[in-house]
Amino acid sequence: MSDFVTRLAGAAALALPLLAAALPAHAGDLFDSARPTATGGVNTIEGAGGGGLAAWALITGYGSGDAIGGSAYTTYAKTNDYALTSTGVALGLFNRVEVSFAQLGFDTQSIGTKLGIGKDRTFFTNIAGLKVRAFGDALDQEKWWLPQVSAGLQYKDSGQEGILRAIGARDSSGIDYYVAASKAILDWKLLANATLRFTKANQFGLLGFGGPGHDDYQIQPELSLEYLLTSNFVIGGEYRFKPDNLGFAKENDWKDIHVAYFPVKNVSVTVAYVDAGSIANEADQQGLYASLQLSF
Repeated sequence: MSDFVTRLAGAAALALPLLAAALPAHAGDLFDSARPTATGGVNTIEGAGGGGLAAWALITGYGSGDAIGGSAYTTYAKTNDYALTSTGVALGLFNRVEVSFAQLGFDTQSIGTKLGIGKDRTFFTNIAGLKVRAFGDALDQEKWWLPQVSAGLQYKDSGQEGILRAIGARDSSGIDYYVAASKAILDWKLLANATLRFTKANQFGLLGFGGPGHDDYQIQPELSLEYLLTSNFVIGGEYRFKPDNLGFAKENDWKDIHVAYFPVKNVSVTVAYVDAGSIANEADQQGLYASLQLSF
């Protein structure tokens, strides 16, 4: 953890000039929550604002261009043989910059014995993210042809270097880079997102980075489509392409179908059916995903 904090501090120092350039010189009401319900999305399992699987161009929270927004969340997913947890916070600065921190956990449960690492062995990945809105406004209906575009990065540290190298991973830490484009079509009650992620991560980084003969960055798309069923119900689906770096186990793409309910503007509950394919040599990993988010 100390190594993670040291690297995170270095990354923050490099990011400060970018943050300073992106933020306005002054701000009005710092916590105005002026943006409409659900326009910050929920939090991905890696902490960024978006869907459950796909990072969006939208900035987390409800803060306008003169305010600060944010979110905190916890997520639990259970497939046939594994359990996945994620908890984190994200801060949206003046609808321009997003900073996020998350911890992702992967519990091997009884399959850990079969894999030779012990029953209920849990792998953790700490994730620090930065996203900057480059141009566009996803909610602007006059410029219907112009999406909101953001660029982001996520530094991930999985630790447990010895075990990860034993299963074929090249590194226990790495950085993902992504570019996301989001656009709302309000007349149709739709929001569409497409993201290109440049990554070496195995299972989001939980199983390290790179592998035998696959230590280069690969481009992996992330797609999502959301439909506003009512003023506080959103239904949608996501598809996230994944690299396949590890020789001992095939990694499949992930997809989900989900429902997000906003009982009040600042609270959301998301429930999803997730198909993760094969994870660590165990095929047909399907199950349910639930997430609770608080935002402002």
